[in-house]
Amino acid sequence: MTASISRAQFLRGDFRGKKAVIRPPWSQDEFIFTETCTACAECIDACPESILLKGRANYPIIDFETGECTFCGLCAEACQTGVIKQLADTTPWLLKAVVSDDCLARNNIVCVTCQEECEQDAIQLKPVVGRISAPEIELSNCTGCGACYGPCPKNSISIIPLSQQEGTI
Repeated sequence: MTASISRAQFLRGDFRGKKAVIRPPWSQDEFIFTETCTACAECIDACPESILLKGRANYPIIDFETGECTFCGLCAEACQTGVIKQLADTTPWLLKAVVSDDCLARNNIVCVTCQEECEQDAIQLKPVVGRISAPEIELSNCTGCGACYGPCPKNSISIIPLSQQEGTI
């Protein structure tokens, strides 16, 4: 499967699209997004969670450091170009959480922050005899909302496309 990358990713040498920024939910493909978005910031202003920021060329990006996406759809409503368009019965994106090996719990230090923050119950800490329970992500429950990202004390959580997660969880 070939990944569609933007002109900026190409010029930065990111041929596989692994350094892709996270656009608002229901956004078009990156190439279409950067060709169509006018960088008007209407979606940024409409976001009640204030997680949309101006990125390169003032295009909106998501910053999960400040909060989570509630998928309210206000960014899509504010988008005049239609590059962010919420359609009935469509998933906002194919992003999922991934926990890296430097996670405190995976290094035998008690931490339950990610599980406490996950309203979808996608992160479980199953008991293990003789060890600290490490987080496991149930991908079918994970919405990629980013609620677990900001509060992680070790910055061990990434929100990435499902296509890049093979063998990482």
